[in-house]
Order: sequence, then C-alpha cells, then structure tokens
Amino acid sequence: MENKERPPVYYSEYLQLDKILNAQFPESDKEGIKADDEMMFIVIHQSYELWFKQILHELSIIRSIFKQEEIPNNSPDIYNCVHRIKRICTILGIAVEQMSIMETMTPLDFLEFRDLLRPASGFQSIQFKMIEATLGLNYNDRHGHNYYLSQLNEDDIKRVKDAEAQESLLVLINRWLERMPFLKDNHIWPENWFWDAYRNVYNKSLLEAEKGNTSNFDMLFMNNNEYPDGRRLSTEANRSALFIMMYRDYPMLHMPFELISSLLEIDELLSLWRHRHIHMVQRTIGKRVGTGGSTGSEYLQKAADSHIIFKELAELTTFLVPRHSLPPLPEQLAQGLGYK
Repeated sequence: MENKERPPVYYSEYLQLDKILNAQFPESDKEGIKADDEMMFIVIHQSYELWFKQILHELSIIRSIFKQEEIPNNSPDIYNCVHRIKRICTILGIAVEQMSIMETMTPLDFLEFRDLLRPASGFQSIQFKMIEATLGLNYNDRHGHNYYLSQLNEDDIKRVKDAEAQESLLVLINRWLERMPFLKDNHIWPENWFWDAYRNVYNKSLLEAEKGNTSNFDMLFMNNNEYPDGRRLSTEANRSALFIMMYRDYPMLHMPFELISSLLEIDELLSLWRHRHIHMVQRTIGKRVGTGGSTGSEYLQKAADSHIIFKELAELTTFLVPRHSLPPLPEQLAQGLGYK
C-alpha cells in the first residue's frame, strides 16, 4: 500500500481555535451594557462543558470494558478502568477549583448581566445530566422532577433519555461484583461458612448502641433476596464488595479495591463541587431564584443531599472489623489471591 505523506498539522487548526476563541458572545454587548465579568462567566462555563465532554468520553471507555461477559484477572482491563476513573476524579478536582475563579465575581458584578441570561441556567447542562445518568443516578432519585426536563428542548430531552436508557456504570459494577469467584467455590469452604463466621465476629465488635446494625447486616449479606430492600446492589455484590474491602492487602484484590475507592471519590468530589456551588450562589444572589426558575441555593442543597450515586458502596464500611479480627482464609484461597 502506497504511503502518502501526511500534510503538516498546524497548532491552531488542530485545536480549532478559530471556533473556540470566537465562541463568546456576551448578552451585555448585544444590549450595549458594560458588564466586564460576563466574558469570564462564559469562559468558565465553556470550560466546564469541555471537561464534561472528556468525562463522558472516559465513562464510555469504562462502560465498554464492564460490558464484557468476563474480565480476566490477568488482563489490563481493571487497571485501565481504575486509571480512567482516577482521571475523572482529577478533572472533577479541577472543576471544584475552577469555582475559585467564579468567586472573584462580586454580587454587583453579576447583577450587571444576570437578568439578561433568563431562562438560561446551568440546570440546562445536558452533559452534566448525562454524566449523572451514566454513573447511575436514576430519574426517580433525582430532586426537582418539575425542573428536570421542563426547560430543555426536544433534542436535549432525547439525549438525556437515551443516556438514562443505557446500562449505567453502577449496574455494570454490580454485575461485575456478582461474578467474583472467591466466595462461590464450595470446594474451598462450605457455602455460607465465611458469612456465618464473619457475622459472629462482627456482632462481637459492636457497642451496645450499635446492636441494631445486626439486622442491617442480615438484610445485606444473609438475605436470600436478590436485591434486599429495593437496593441497587444485590446480596452477592454486597458480599463481594465487602470481601474486597476486608482482604484488600492480597495482590489479586489491589485493583478491585482501588476501583471501589475511586468510585467513592467520584461521589465525594461531586458533593464538594455541589456544595462549593451552593456557597457561591448564596454569596452571589442570596435567596433570589435561579435564572432557570429554580429556588436557587435551596434547590442545590436538596439535590446535593439526594444525588449520591455510590452511597450503597460507601455504607459497607459500617460492617468492617479490624484486620486482626478477620476470619483466616483457607490456605488454597489465600494462595490464589497472592502472587503465583
């Protein structure tokens, strides 16, 4: 096949800078109003949307890996996923820090152009809604259903609904955890031996005021129902996730533990971003309604409290005991979790 020489790549053309740097059209300029901070306001939000696009790109790759029927332990797939989830965490960290730039705008500066933006609002960020849905936030768990789709055009409503119709990362993680083989081999230990032993150890570790945790333990780990109490993680997935947390020091469980920890970090950073946003809004507009018609900081606070995606994984730390109290693993299993 003939090799044709590729034309030279020019920096500004490669990055499409003519489009990016000429995509800022302040509403105040159109009205002949002097509002010097509107340019910064636009650039910040455009930057967020570019980072959101990158997050969706990373999530697409991660989901494609977890859609496989099995992920071999000696494949690079789990490391690749952990690497990309940590990249998402780094991006979210930048999103939190970018709020510092927004906070340099005073309330009076914002009032110069705020009313010109109605009804546009960050609430109309389709990509952010898609990120939440792709991670695993269900429509029924969202706060403010009356705002959720009412201000979107038909094309954007379709994009959000298409994202919600896909299997979320949380669903795929649940399925992956259910496939973990270490607790299913009855040749190594009798069925339920481990969980009966661990339940006894856990009960002994509880203070008197914590004794109610036993019923929760039974619901999550000893229940024969596939999804206890309508939860998103099944009994098998709960068992696998807790087992990974408990025995994370074994080499075979290093990456699975990093994966779970990174998912929890996503929730933490999203929460930080939301609360930073709340404080910025409170400082900038007080108790006034948002430009999109929401209740402003009150809406943001309620959304922050309810839009926690991996909370069931986070709750599993309730059921940990110190390392020295853990039931010893059968030698055959311990060897299988170590280096061969």
